[in-house]
Amino acid sequence: MSPRRILIAIITLVLCLAPALSVQAAEEAKTYKIKMATLAPEGSSWMKRFHEASRAIEKKSGGRLKLKIYAGGIMGDEPDVIRKIRIGQLQGAAVTGIGLGIIQPAVRVLDLPFLFKSYEELDYIRETLSSDFEKMFEERGYVLLGWGDVGWIHVFSNQPVTTQDELLATKLWAWVDDPLAHSMFKEVGVKGIPLSLPAVLPHLQTGLINAAYGSPLSTLALQWYTKVKYMSDLPITMANAAVVVSKKSFDALPKDLQVLLKEEGKNMQQMLIDQVRRDNEESLKVLKKYGIKVTNTQPEFLQEMKRAAEAVSNQLAGTLYPPELLAHVKELLEARRNPPTE
Repeated sequence: MSPRRILIAIITLVLCLAPALSVQAAEEAKTYKIKMATLAPEGSSWMKRFHEASRAIEKKSGGRLKLKIYAGGIMGDEPDVIRKIRIGQLQGAAVTGIGLGIIQPAVRVLDLPFLFKSYEELDYIRETLSSDFEKMFEERGYVLLGWGDVGWIHVFSNQPVTTQDELLATKLWAWVDDPLAHSMFKEVGVKGIPLSLPAVLPHLQTGLINAAYGSPLSTLALQWYTKVKYMSDLPITMANAAVVVSKKSFDALPKDLQVLLKEEGKNMQQMLIDQVRRDNEESLKVLKKYGIKVTNTQPEFLQEMKRAAEAVSNQLAGTLYPPELLAHVKELLEARRNPPTE
């Protein structure tokens, strides 16, 4: 081939590749922003980890992917946040079981009272059924980036709650839009006062309510401790949380950014879980220093609460979560607690 023909071939090849290279260069130069919301207040363990993950994602992506996190409920309660994701105002959220239940009700099986006896059991179930839960979220149009904890949930009140009668005498907050809590209240006989989570502190101040439920860390972070005097020693349930992003927003990202977002989600999951568990222990110590007294639950009250929990778990099977999912979780826990002997 003559030099002239070789030159023409090279020029032709360059001209053919130029559009593709231009598209690739434009794609690599394009930036993406994911706006997320959470009820977690600034300065809390949750927000510290979210900011760390956000910085890591921006650095590793070379500034192509950025996370904007709206903290402290400024985007509203969790039902408001999920609605804003659906209309595209937000792309993701860090939510508790309330928000997760709106997205995929079946996941509330993890929040059933007295289901787990330890953190290790919760970790085991979430890990064993991880692919199942991820698929459940995707069916509803969301990608699960990572799990988180709120912690063991206790009743905090202005009067001791050691018996069922004492519980019934409280003006207890009930998180609006929480079918699990409302079913438990009804079974025990409590007439809860439905409020959004941001409304709890103002109404503890006004006296509309005089009791609420949360973990030591959330009670400290949300400043409820300033308006209550007692904490029940009864851990009613382990409250779950998770970080999710809409599948539509996730699918719009280039593949390398999808991989990065999932990797950082998993990194944040483990760091956040470890941190929150440590902070719940420390928060309990701080609450005691602030004068919160921990009360001892009477055995009869404990048995009544466990009876109510079992009744509620059966009532909600088929409406909140599939009966077979509940049965599978219980089977896994039973096998782990009582391994076969050789």
